[in-house]
Amino acid sequence: MKKIRLLLVDDETDFLHAYTRRFIRRNAEIESAQSGEEALEKIEGGRFDVVILDVMMPGMSGLETLRRIKALHPELPVIILTGHANSKALIEGMESGAFDYLLKPVGTDELYFKVLDAVRARRLPSD
Repeated sequence: MKKIRLLLVDDETDFLHAYTRRFIRRNAEIESAQSGEEALEKIEGGRFDVVILDVMMPGMSGLETLRRIKALHPELPVIILTGHANSKALIEGMESGAFDYLLKPVGTDELYFKVLDAVRARRLPSD
């Protein structure tokens, strides 16, 4: 199976380090960004299969980052994560084109299976 290329976007360094190690063990290629601006730069410079994006970040919010990603790359699946069960933000994220959302803390298996779902959905022929 081809390695899945992931971009992890979160301002929490511990989260990035932990999930980078966990996904590398699952044969994924990982890049990380700690801001929306950095994520957009990396997306322009590389090819990713899935973006995992935190909603609450300083500077450009995760939702604004999501809108910009989808404007540039509408086919790129973005899974949003939030530590707050804010239904307004989640609805806005889904309406802005997120593939799905998960609440933090999220288990590695749960997040990994959601990534696999996003990769499969992207590879399916459109109707």
